[in-house]
Amino acid sequence: MPDGGAFGRRREERPAATNVLGGTLLPCSVAPLTGFFRDGCCNTGPQDIGLHVVCAVMTEEFLGFSKARGNDLSTPRPEYGFPGLNPGDQWCLCAARWEEARLAGRAPQVLLEATHVAALEVCSLADLQAHAVEPPPL
Repeated sequence: MPDGGAFGRRREERPAATNVLGGTLLPCSVAPLTGFFRDGCCNTGPQDIGLHVVCAVMTEEFLGFSKARGNDLSTPRPEYGFPGLNPGDQWCLCAARWEEARLAGRAPQVLLEATHVAALEVCSLADLQAHAVEPPPL
């Protein structure tokens, strides 16, 4: 079959994104499925006005901080396909929320290899590195 697939259209693919270390952006989480595009990566684009680009490891402290700021990430919302997050889950956070949490002393740890380079528009690399954690083995 030619490249067009069953419907004669090419599937649009984004070029490989870059992480804050200058390498290829790695996946953040597929369970729960994260990312603005729900592709498991902290990819971004013009539609992502919240800049969901920081791959963070959830903590009880951060989840409570976010809920107190009006963004309850721990309560399941099945009507939106959102399972609710638990400590230890990895999630693509808005860069501004991560920075807000950092300034309040409640920033979660970050997976640098899975954090999009666009995070550097809001967060410093040094601050992200100070909160870095190694990705879990595959």
